[in-house]
Amino acid sequence: MALNNKTTTILLVVYTVVATVNVVAELQRFDHRPTKADGSLDILVVGDWGRRGLYNQSDVAFQMGKMGEKMNVDFIVSTGDNFYDDGLTDDNDPLFVESFTKIYTAKSLQKQWYSVLGNHDYRGNVFAQLSPALKQRDSKWLCLRSFIVNSGIVEFFFVDTTPFQDKYFTEEDHDYDWRGILPREEYLSNVLKEVEMALEESSATWKIVIGHHTIFSAGHHGNTQELVDQLLPILEEKEVDLYINGHDHCLQQISSPNSQLQFLTSGGGSKAWRGDINQWNPNELKFYYDGQGFMTLRITDDEIGVAFYDVFGEILHEWSTSKYTLKDS
Repeated sequence: MALNNKTTTILLVVYTVVATVNVVAELQRFDHRPTKADGSLDILVVGDWGRRGLYNQSDVAFQMGKMGEKMNVDFIVSTGDNFYDDGLTDDNDPLFVESFTKIYTAKSLQKQWYSVLGNHDYRGNVFAQLSPALKQRDSKWLCLRSFIVNSGIVEFFFVDTTPFQDKYFTEEDHDYDWRGILPREEYLSNVLKEVEMALEESSATWKIVIGHHTIFSAGHHGNTQELVDQLLPILEEKEVDLYINGHDHCLQQISSPNSQLQFLTSGGGSKAWRGDINQWNPNELKFYYDGQGFMTLRITDDEIGVAFYDVFGEILHEWSTSKYTLKDS
């Protein structure tokens, strides 16, 4: 049967839509180059914070401001669970100002924040946190599901980890905003392909992946098996240097027994869980602190330095690595 022009056009449109459904798009990229003369990069990392200043959130923010000024930080990374207990209701929610703008007031913290979503953020209106309207309310805010920050010597790969965890799709105690995620299998497949492709194409000296959920942890939540099974093999194959997360309300470093990969937890932005630690191989668990605090990164061409600070601004643990040697301090 012959097709008329109108029918042909409709079929072409339908075919085009179907053909592009499974195309893996590149992750959105942001350039944030070092501004210091020596090319080094200084970063603050904090997670699990948004509680209107309570549970020592304001004290952690104060110490972050002091350290940010001392280091002349380039930007700040948030590892998720940005607003408790149930994310934001909309992009006019006063919680945004009360837990973010009015808390991180130091001049040194008025730099770009790069944030991922945590499971508590998914309990609210996810599109509110992703909305450009929030950047109009506070210019330092940026939150996306998965994206890349290119800083020349280092690339940061931010990964949306909440949809990987099976239990959030079955538990009855909380509702989650899965708009933009379903069908889940397709979404997860695309995320993994996007991350793998971006890591493969990266020519940066250092590769750092950031997500909310733990891969390995001696803390309350423990390991996230879905990430161990699906994301970790990619990180190891592509020789990622650091995986940084929040979720467990602690500060922590675990070394991989299989690669150079280090697992760093910075989830002490407000409420902490005292005494909540599980047994772990002491050869792998380099540091664990069950209190509030934050983490710093100093990155140069040949070295990454990591430091963890408590709510009083005291250094709890330092560690550094180069491409040729490893050293603990």
